[in-house]
Order: sequence, then C-alpha cells, then structure tokens
Amino acid sequence: QVQLVESGGGLVQPGGSLRLSCAASGSISNIYAMGWYRQAPGKQRELVAGIFSGGKVNYADSVKGRFTISRDNAKNTLYLQMNSLKPEDTAVYYCNAYYRVLSTRYDYWGQGTQVTVSS
Repeated sequence: QVQLVESGGGLVQPGGSLRLSCAASGSISNIYAMGWYRQAPGKQRELVAGIFSGGKVNYADSVKGRFTISRDNAKNTLYLQMNSLKPEDTAVYYCNAYYRVLSTRYDYWGQGTQVTVSS
C-alpha cells in the first residue's frame, strides 16, 4: 500500500504561483512513476505532469513552460511548481503513484487539493 497526501492548494490571482506537495509513505520502493492529475467541474481527470523513476518527465501541452514537476527522494515528496496560473487551471489536483506487475498497472491516489485561479 502507498499513501499520498497533497498540500499547497488555494486561491490565487491570474498570473500568480502555487507549489503543490505530495508526501508519499508506505511501500514506495516499487513505484514506477508519479504524477499530478487534475479534474475541473464537468470534465474528465487529465494528466498534468509525470515523472518516472529514472527521472524522465512529461507535461500536458497546456502547462508546458509554466509548470515544473520535481521530487525529493530523501523526503519521499513530489512537487508541482505552478507559475503564470490561468483561470483554466482551476481544478482539483490529485497526486498519483503507480507500479506495474507485468502488464497490470496499480494506481494510488491522494485525496486531492483545490486550486482556484480567480481575480
């Protein structure tokens, strides 16, 4: 089992910044990748950014150049630095971790943290 706890959400004005954190605990040694997803009202959950165990990262086109995903292995913590925030970034942001056994993927999710971008 893996436990994920997010923090850092809140209300910010357009153009502002926030940093999300996700503290991981439990059986984390087998985690293959971690990432941030978001879900806006009435929309499907979407991948925002991901980071693999080897360090490779990927981003949704909508956040490239504005968001940065990183991790601190010593603290077992994942981060998402969000700059130049836009109203369309408003959503509940979820931390995700997964591992694979052969072709099966096992996902773990945090409880989510609300990010609201509004003036």
